[in-house]
Amino acid sequence: MSKPISSSDDAFLTGRLLIAMPAMSDPRFAQTVVFICAHTPEGAMGIVVNRPLEEPSFDDLLRQLDIEPVPPARRIRLCAGGPVDHGRGFVLHTADWTGENSLQVDDAHALTASLDVLKAIAEGNGPRQGFLALGYAGWGAGQLERELQENAWLSAPADEALVFDADHATKWRRALAKLGIDPLWLSSAAGRA
Repeated sequence: MSKPISSSDDAFLTGRLLIAMPAMSDPRFAQTVVFICAHTPEGAMGIVVNRPLEEPSFDDLLRQLDIEPVPPARRIRLCAGGPVDHGRGFVLHTADWTGENSLQVDDAHALTASLDVLKAIAEGNGPRQGFLALGYAGWGAGQLERELQENAWLSAPADEALVFDADHATKWRRALAKLGIDPLWLSSAAGRA
């Protein structure tokens, strides 16, 4: 079900989804689905994929950043990517397009925090799928591993629909269903056999 983490696994949970357990007490992460962009012994960084933002609009953001054309040839959605550094933007996107400053997460996903991806999208080019996240989720060394042991998260493989589609209201349940889990069956108590 959940991918075990071991110190010999260089990628850890990179490229996978974290699904908040129903008893998640932190309101910033209740019923969230987080795409993990990097997970190493030093910590982890991810983007929440199911918290849409209504404001600012993509067009307003392009105006603020002085990126042409406005209106753009293409638009992408904006999401609240997590509680850390809300003023910083990250485009999580398909790996069919990468720029000089893109982080190749895995074979299917990349993360770009530079304006070149927004310029490409505004011009009608860029990655096939993507969204702009304001902020991110971050964990220090060993913190995510502790939270997994405390039964705060489940891990699942990422797929394009869960990461990129606009049906935010159902992403959490669909992510759990991917593991064959109904949230009503889950307990918040961790146990030992």
